[in-house]
Amino acid sequence: MSTSIVSMKNISYAYENKYALKDINLEIPNGAFLGLVGPNGGGKTTLIKLLLGLARPQQGSIQLFGKDIQHFKEWNKIGFVSQKANAFNRGFPATVKEVVSTGMTANVGYFKFFSRKQKQKVEEAVEMVGMSSYLNQNIGDLSGGQQQRIFIARALVSDPVFLILDEPTVGIDTENVEKFYGLLKKLNEENNISLLLVSHDIGTMTRHANGVACLNKTLHFHGNTAAFASLSEEELSRFYGHDLSVVTHQH
Repeated sequence: MSTSIVSMKNISYAYENKYALKDINLEIPNGAFLGLVGPNGGGKTTLIKLLLGLARPQQGSIQLFGKDIQHFKEWNKIGFVSQKANAFNRGFPATVKEVVSTGMTANVGYFKFFSRKQKQKVEEAVEMVGMSSYLNQNIGDLSGGQQQRIFIARALVSDPVFLILDEPTVGIDTENVEKFYGLLKKLNEENNISLLLVSHDIGTMTRHANGVACLNKTLHFHGNTAAFASLSEEELSRFYGHDLSVVTHQH
């Protein structure tokens, strides 16, 4: 039996005695494309910080690839893509190749010369996200959707097997959101990269992910997308703590 990528047991975390997460039990298996949904302030950011080792659980335990997170050293196995498209400085003077190369600085250090093999890895990562023709173009000249592809390439250049994406479609138009999800599905199914995607777009996400976790301080739901899609708006509203309407995009 393959080891789960993530195993969270009885995780709780509080800020000034106010719970952000309480009694979380979450398993993410190899091959997962898991969508993480929930209201603002529901604990999604805290959960990501815990998975990236940026905060320590106050109660419970976390295992990554079968190892306790306190002893986990293989951080190159985990890639992270944040909400960059909406806040990126378009005047930043760097090419696509240079931006993607920064994903390797943890291995080679800043201001080091890259070997031919490392340069090839950069080109391969850019090719994986379908942006090879933009390799020498300035990152600021790209659209929001294209920039997010480049930031994924930056995360892929260190050969991760698990990719965490925090609201990566913020600021991207509907047509390019569809293309973006298509890229994620390809990475998951063809490149065997497991995904954890934080998203507010429940309708689109449930058509592409193979599982959903609904988080609002506690884990209200964790199962396949078909089961999540069958939930009533009343049930979802109870999970979220307020009225909620799910928009389903038809294509």
